[in-house]
Amino acid sequence: MDDATALEPSAEAPAPLSQAELDVLTDKLIEKLKTVYDPEIPVDIYELGLIYKVDVSDDKDVAIDMTLTAPGCPVAGEMPGWVEDAVKEIAEVRSCRVELVFDPPWDPSRMSDEAKLQLNMF
Repeated sequence: MDDATALEPSAEAPAPLSQAELDVLTDKLIEKLKTVYDPEIPVDIYELGLIYKVDVSDDKDVAIDMTLTAPGCPVAGEMPGWVEDAVKEIAEVRSCRVELVFDPPWDPSRMSDEAKLQLNMF
């Protein structure tokens, strides 16, 4: 193998996502995250501010860090699966992994204005 061949990208390496592709996928992710509700609060997890981080790889693998309104939440074992299932409904997504994190702890200041309106918190 000569030096020029060694520098060529692997045929298996994915092409980087364009900003337009990432924007469309981000909109779809938000739409799907808004279909998952905390069963104790009638507001979706996105507006509640439970989603801390969403990473999308060039392979369209999605990694999400999320939290719960309280560490002892009765659906702690189920909610990450609900989020994974919702995200996997997006045809372009290859895989999804959801990790529960509790640092920083969630508090109502993370909620959107829309969530605060729904809960009469203004």
